[in-house]
Amino acid sequence: MATQVALSFSPSPHAAGVSPMARMWRAAPWWAYPATVVIVLSCFSGYAIWTAFFSGGINQSGPYLSPFYSPLFWSTGPVSPALWVLWSPLLFRATCYYYRKAYYRSFFWDPPSCAVGELRHRAYRGETQFPLFLNNMHRVFLYAVLIVTGFLWYDVFLAFFQPGTGRVQLGIGTGIMLLNVVLLSAYTFGCHSLRHLVGGGLDCYAESSIRQARYRAWSWVSILNGRHAMWAWLSMFSVVLTDVYIHFLHAGIFTDPHITF
Repeated sequence: MATQVALSFSPSPHAAGVSPMARMWRAAPWWAYPATVVIVLSCFSGYAIWTAFFSGGINQSGPYLSPFYSPLFWSTGPVSPALWVLWSPLLFRATCYYYRKAYYRSFFWDPPSCAVGELRHRAYRGETQFPLFLNNMHRVFLYAVLIVTGFLWYDVFLAFFQPGTGRVQLGIGTGIMLLNVVLLSAYTFGCHSLRHLVGGGLDCYAESSIRQARYRAWSWVSILNGRHAMWAWLSMFSVVLTDVYIHFLHAGIFTDPHITF
C-alpha cells in the first residue's frame, strides 16, 4: 500500500514580491504603525499651521513659491494668503480613502490593528453623522485640488523659464519643485474618486469609442491608484521639503545653486 505524504510549505519571510518595508512592519509590534501615523500626521499638521500663519509672511524666494501659498491670489491683507489655498488640499487629504483608514486606526483605534479590540462602546453609525459625513464630500475637494495642482505646475514653469527674461534656470530649487508637483500629481490622479469618475458606472466598455476612451483613462488612473498609499506619504513629505528649502532661501541661509541659459 503506497503511503501518501502531504507536504506543506510556509511562505518565507523573504518571499518574492514582499518589500523590505512590508517585512519590517510585519515584524514590528502591532502598535508601531498607528504610533508612527499619529506622530507623522501630527507633525505635518503642526508644521502646516506654523508655515501658513506664523512663519512671518509669504514664503517666496525669487521665482520659487511655496506650495502652501500657491495660487497666490493676493499678498496683502489681515489674513494669511495661505488660508485661501490650504483648505482644499488639507480637506482632500482628510477625506481621502487611504488617510481615513490610517487615522481611523491610529487616532481613533477603530480598530488599531487586526485582532485587536476597538475602543468604541456605542452603536456603529459609520459616516452618517457629523463630522464624519463630511467625508462624503471627497469628490468636491478633488475638483478643487485639480485646480490647485494646475497652478503648481504653472509655478514650476515660472521657476524654470522666468517669463520676461528669456532665460531658463536649472537649479536645486527647480528640481525640488518639479519633484514635488510630480508626486502631488501622482497622488491626485491616483485618487479613488477620480478612478470611479472616469471609469465607473458602466457595465460594458466596448459599446462605443467614448466608453473605450473611459476604459483607457480608468486603466491609467488604476496604475497610480495601485500605489496610492505610497504617493500619499511621498507627496506629503515633498511638500514639506519644498517649503523648508524655500524658507532657507528666503531667510538667506544659503543661495540656490543653479545655472542659467
